[in-house]
Amino acid sequence: MLPNGLDAAIRRCQGDRQWSSDDPNCTAPTSPQVSCPLPEEVTDTFSIHGSCSRWNNHSLHCSGAGGNSENLCNIDQTWQYPHPICQRVWCPPPQEVNQGYLVAVQRTEYDVGDAIYYLCKKNHLLDGPNPARCPIPAERSRVLIGGLKRWPYDVTDSVVPHGERVTFYCKHSRKQCSFPYTQTCFDGRLNPPFCYLEPTWLQYKLFPHRLVSEIEACSPADLE
Repeated sequence: MLPNGLDAAIRRCQGDRQWSSDDPNCTAPTSPQVSCPLPEEVTDTFSIHGSCSRWNNHSLHCSGAGGNSENLCNIDQTWQYPHPICQRVWCPPPQEVNQGYLVAVQRTEYDVGDAIYYLCKKNHLLDGPNPARCPIPAERSRVLIGGLKRWPYDVTDSVVPHGERVTFYCKHSRKQCSFPYTQTCFDGRLNPPFCYLEPTWLQYKLFPHRLVSEIEACSPADLE
């Protein structure tokens, strides 16, 4: 750990051929280990991976369901973000199609990740691929899917079905704000918008609140 309590430091090469700031010195923490408490509803509902001690992240996975989230234990023994809530997600029975057959086990509910298939009757061809899903072309920035702002890794297999609209966040070229740009999954392809730039690993790890999906939205006047 560094003297300022952080686990990482950044130095830059300057015009005088010297590195900015002094050489960092890593030392073991001398204060007692501080940990954050976990409420019972979290320990009963989630499977937990990682440490609950300060400065450490832990990953929460819904038991028996999809989705996960990360949280950070602060020095004052509080969590940086509110803990998520696990809710069961399911789909109703699919509709039949004209001149085709639905290939699926008949159920009243289908779980997330279940796949169904359609076959065409004789002398008819399927318009588009049988199962059409698009990988989300983003990893370190949240996107808007179905009205919910989500991390791509929280979406099952990081894919969306054909016809799903995914909203990305793009940074204003001159101002510290973001604006939405929506793309549609079509026949297994979902292209990121021209204005979207994937954050680097360092930006994602060291400055998560500065990610384009987390900064303030641009006002209408900013976009004129």
